[in-house]
Amino acid sequence: MAKYILKRVLHALIALCVIIIIVFVLLRQMPIEGYFNNFEKLTDAQIQAGLQKLGLTQPIPQQILNYFLQLLQGDLGVSNKYRQGYSIAKIIAQKAPISIEIGLISFVISLAIGMPLGILMARSTRTRWKLWDKFGTVIIVIVQAVPSAVYHLLIQLYGSELLGVSMLFKDDRPATWILPIFSLSIGNIAYYAMWLRRYMVDEANKDYIRLARAKGVPAAVISRRHVFRNAVVPLVQYIPNSILFTLMGSLYVESLYSIPGMGGLLVQVIKLQDNTMVQALVLLYAAVSVLGLLFGDLLMALVDPRISFTGKEGAR
Repeated sequence: MAKYILKRVLHALIALCVIIIIVFVLLRQMPIEGYFNNFEKLTDAQIQAGLQKLGLTQPIPQQILNYFLQLLQGDLGVSNKYRQGYSIAKIIAQKAPISIEIGLISFVISLAIGMPLGILMARSTRTRWKLWDKFGTVIIVIVQAVPSAVYHLLIQLYGSELLGVSMLFKDDRPATWILPIFSLSIGNIAYYAMWLRRYMVDEANKDYIRLARAKGVPAAVISRRHVFRNAVVPLVQYIPNSILFTLMGSLYVESLYSIPGMGGLLVQVIKLQDNTMVQALVLLYAAVSVLGLLFGDLLMALVDPRISFTGKEGAR
């Protein structure tokens, strides 16, 4: 297993390095205005001096090497426009806690609603009217078919009227947390319900389940000990990635509700063309994505005994 983990970690590091290089090179193609405040007031000599100070006059391979060395020291650079000369790491440290708090609550709600809904839908497929299955399917189809920007706007507009709360987030008013948290949760609720329902239905139609029914094993025992336990395994791979992304906050939701977190920060620095901060935040989100996939891979390998660590047939 140690060899398997080492292999996965190595693959994740390689993927992250490739992402860093691609993002770095692409941002170096952006206009240099993003590296200066009051660019229009600077002379050519001042611009060249500034570029040299930032190391942007060096060849791209040398710049990439310097950036990797900088990252190894935990230095993400400083902001050029958002907060001129201020450490990006300190800015992130100020913004991250609110995204983490809202993200954790959203994730717990997603599991608390999505998984029971998926279970009810799967069980309902064996009933006459299939009410829960139809109800859950309608919700899933709406969430999947309608662009998220549309239903986020509808939630904000009609939810604020229904609850009688402000349309914008207020840190000291808990009622204003409800709508952004629900907006962050709804996509994962639909995802968990849809896939758990599918996996449970597939599992319920397998031969060993039919044999258990023929032997007279109670339906509740079959559903809990066999169907649910085996159906939830594929979802495990998605959970770490879902946690990390939710903790980082949604770009659109945080901007929509004016939440002073990580998502709104990225949108703001893109508008300001603060290239250094855009680079740092994009790489941070990339790292979150790679870590989520890595943890999901490792967690699935731990909970699913059918996965081999030996590299023989059946290995991942």
